[in-house]
Amino acid sequence: MVLTPEMERVGVTPALLKTTKKITCPRCGLEFSLFQSRAIACKGCRQASFGCQLARCLRCDTEFPLQGPLTKDKEKQKLLADYMNNIVGNYNKTVGKKGTR
Repeated sequence: MVLTPEMERVGVTPALLKTTKKITCPRCGLEFSLFQSRAIACKGCRQASFGCQLARCLRCDTEFPLQGPLTKDKEKQKLLADYMNNIVGNYNKTVGKKGTR
């Protein structure tokens, strides 16, 4: 997906766009996005809002690194994980939830 001027205007960033890219679970083959993983499979997990650099499959709960499917190196993996973790943390603060189960 390409970042359009309209998307930029409403605040979509390249990092946010990357979190919606489909990744495939290496164990069961399910396709999902990092955004879905954090919102569903990682919901309430303490690590989801404290620097986790893994994706968790929605179907089989397999955890695997973001490096490879979404990023090319460890530095970009950390940046993407931190970005997504901030989204989760801000959501939890907004709705008054803790980052734990």
